Amino acid sequence: MMGYSAMAEDFADGEDEEEEDELEESTQHTVLPNSQDLFITLTEISSQPNEAGEGTSENATFELGATWIHGSNGNPVYHLAEDNGLLEETTDGERSVGRISLYSKNGVAYHLTNNGQRIPKDVVEEFSDLYNEDVVFIAGKGVFYIDVKFWKRQGTGSFHLDGARQGFYTINNNNVYNLTQEFFQRGKPVNAESQNSVGVFTRDVVRKRVKADPDDSETTRRLKLAMIQQYLKVESCESSSHSMDEVSLSEFGEWTEIPGAHHVIPCGFIKIVEILAHSIPESVIQLRKPVKCIHWNQSVSKEIERVADHNSDRPEEDQGYHVLVECEDCEFILADHVIVTVSLGVLKKYHESMFHPGLPEEKVMAIQKLGISTTDKIFLEFEEPFWSPECNSIQFVWEDEAESESLTYPEELWYKKICSFDVLYPPERYGYVLSGWICGEEALIMEKYDDETVAETCTEMLRKFTGNPNIPKPRRILRSSWGSNPNFRGSYSYTQVGSSGADVEKLAKPLPYTESSKTVLSRRKTYSFTAMALQLCRYSVDTYSSTGRDISIAAVYPPPWSGSSVVNGGILPLA
Repeated sequence: MMGYSAMAEDFADGEDEEEEDELEESTQHTVLPNSQDLFITLTEISSQPNEAGEGTSENATFELGATWIHGSNGNPVYHLAEDNGLLEETTDGERSVGRISLYSKNGVAYHLTNNGQRIPKDVVEEFSDLYNEDVVFIAGKGVFYIDVKFWKRQGTGSFHLDGARQGFYTINNNNVYNLTQEFFQRGKPVNAESQNSVGVFTRDVVRKRVKADPDDSETTRRLKLAMIQQYLKVESCESSSHSMDEVSLSEFGEWTEIPGAHHVIPCGFIKIVEILAHSIPESVIQLRKPVKCIHWNQSVSKEIERVADHNSDRPEEDQGYHVLVECEDCEFILADHVIVTVSLGVLKKYHESMFHPGLPEEKVMAIQKLGISTTDKIFLEFEEPFWSPECNSIQFVWEDEAESESLTYPEELWYKKICSFDVLYPPERYGYVLSGWICGEEALIMEKYDDETVAETCTEMLRKFTGNPNIPKPRRILRSSWGSNPNFRGSYSYTQVGSSGADVEKLAKPLPYTESSKTVLSRRKTYSFTAMALQLCRYSVDTYSSTGRDISIAAVYPPPWSGSSVVNGGILPLA
């Protein structure tokens, strides 16, 4: 276990109490009691700016939740942001491309080992190409697989090989990620060896390819095998699963990826929420209204209806409500329709007590079969960068995991699940900040520790992997806690082994069932599980109908228009 030898006073950032009080008073964000912010705007975080103006995170927004607009071509969120000028300050370098989004498309990812060595760039490229791209050369009747590091062109064309052979080449998208997509998209059968698991399948395919390369030394081969586990940790953070072993291989290709670059909204995703909510009158939104139970299917007696109906002047024929929402403050709210969009994590924990009568068996089964886990961020702010200007991320590769099957760690080794730290870009906006990623059960363990322990552990990891024992402690830390937050109980959902998109459809069907709704659609839709779409706050009642009959139990977490109290907060100074 990494030592936590530093005492609390070792984290002092050199500011006296008066200066810290001023910082706390000037750093404001709106929160709900015992809750966690989606968006935190820092109004004063100074970090020794240089002559170029870099190194300051004044007025920066750090997203604990969704960060990127994934894809721009036909993405309604992108167009909403673009049409409202939210992307005017987005720099070209922030428009990252590729399947895994980064804060900057420029620069290089540094893959470092636990022995304090950087994996050579050519080895990283060879592994990345093996994982992401294969090139097939076709000459006459022969087919030759050529190392892609020697041939980076895309598409199809002619080639000249060994001064003699001539023919045509083509790029074959036979990469591992595409292979995982084909089972759903092309209806390929899943073999028993894969256990219908993305993780098991990926490890098997990549390991065979790595071991089959006759040109690699034993040292290079071991590094590539260890990199498999690091890549799977990144994939787990993307899927918000404890391990990719739990993600269904047959359903993995059901995701739809919108083409185009990924975009960061400099002023924060909260602006999208504000735009969408602009037309909703404040008077019809009730916040801090925990819901105890939803009585549906006409299960409420006439007596409760009479007691709960506070508008007794309405004519009898106008009181034909179908649903009653019982709040924890003993108020009853009647409605014709109730839309419940709490997270899957909340449903897993509370669905038995949240609905009366209980949900139909097929919905309960869908809740149990679908997966949800935790992906957390750890922001660390430093006085000055210890990383090189070209570095856009630090990837942690544990050499002793080359032959590992499981990515579950003992509680004291929770930090081994941190897959990377991304460099926030541009520094003129954020200062010198790293964003770490951790997922699964280890993220829940991380959430239990205090800020000082997490900051010290991350610093020790950075020192160990960079081989630089002089990396200073971070000035401040900010981290999410989606898993332990009772309003969420996880980050976002995924198709777990044994589940499918049909379970999502079953969960989405309205109640009570009609004859037409009892039949599951034979033509399946494509679903994309995102934190912004599914993971909403538990039990907050928002009334969106002027008649008061249509209720949405969802989350505004918290909106700027809510009138919630303003408290001190932001990136916490380490003291």
